[in-house]
Amino acid sequence: MEDKYLVCKDCGTEFVFSVSEQEFYAEKGFENEPGRCPDCRRARKQQRGGGYGGGERRMFPTVCASCGQETTVPFEPTGDRPVYCRDCFQARRNSGY
Repeated sequence: MEDKYLVCKDCGTEFVFSVSEQEFYAEKGFENEPGRCPDCRRARKQQRGGGYGGGERRMFPTVCASCGQETTVPFEPTGDRPVYCRDCFQARRNSGY
């Protein structure tokens, strides 16, 4: 394996897809090479509110299906599946449910 030079699909600049990055992608099972340079990837993550230092995560209020406690979760509950508070979720996870 050797470093590859790719062109960012957002800004058009050339960037290096290093051997260590290629190994990381292979280890994770990623089949596609990155389409964006590191700067554009970082900017895109921040726009979407993800990644390190990205914006605040939107939280949604709900009631735990197990203990009835009011809580917030990082997804909008649809009502078709039970939603648990952090403590009940961990307890269920640890007991194998």
